[in-house]
Amino acid sequence: MPLSGFSEFAFTHEGATRRVFRRGSGPAVIVMHEIPGITPEVAHFATRVADHGYAVMMPHLFGEVAKPFSRSYALAEIARACVSREFSVWAANESSPVTDWLRALCRFAHGEIGGKGVGAIGMCLTGNFALSMMIDPVVLAPVLSQPSLPFPIGSKRKSGLHISEPQLATIRARVAQGACVLGLRFTQDPAVPPQRFERLRRELGDGFRAIEIDSSAGNPHGIRASAHSVLTTDLVDREGHPTRAAVDAVLAFFDERLK
Repeated sequence: MPLSGFSEFAFTHEGATRRVFRRGSGPAVIVMHEIPGITPEVAHFATRVADHGYAVMMPHLFGEVAKPFSRSYALAEIARACVSREFSVWAANESSPVTDWLRALCRFAHGEIGGKGVGAIGMCLTGNFALSMMIDPVVLAPVLSQPSLPFPIGSKRKSGLHISEPQLATIRARVAQGACVLGLRFTQDPAVPPQRFERLRRELGDGFRAIEIDSSAGNPHGIRASAHSVLTTDLVDREGHPTRAAVDAVLAFFDERLK
């Protein structure tokens, strides 16, 4: 086992089979890893969610399991994602095809575990996946951590949500019935421009909760302007630090919506 403390199973939907790593018990939470893959930091976050009282299911979507982060590794995986049929990295008004498989995994998890519903958290390239997964009613706690798709080239993509108009209409209807979305970003992160969260506020109103961590020059916590990964690489796991507060807020959101 490349990930200590996790079991592994294969999940197949419409002919596509992927490995899924599982840990913990309680309501199901789907953890979608960021670029470049399931790094030790991502596995640590998933462990934290499991230890908080959740059955974490973490599908392997790209990269090498447990391989440490490096800039060259990240750039190589971004290049692969750009040419993959599973990821529509430039689409502002269309979800990546892999989200169909992910919604099926959510239904499988809920069918096996039961409970009120399922949580889903995406990070970086997978960040907006949690939003499109919300069209399935079993997804009750979607979290968008530094949602980076579509790649923000041009004004349309900067405010793009990587979902179709019919999907957005379904999400609005769910929010009107009490559903909620949590989003996280660093304020100076070029991969997640402010226009994206402004659009989410316009579309979802009070149904969108935003955590935006100051990474401007001279910020009181010394967060670098290039900070990107709120819950993993750029996490400072210290009481009183805003990234630690963000982790606590994600766990509290899962508690509120799923328990």
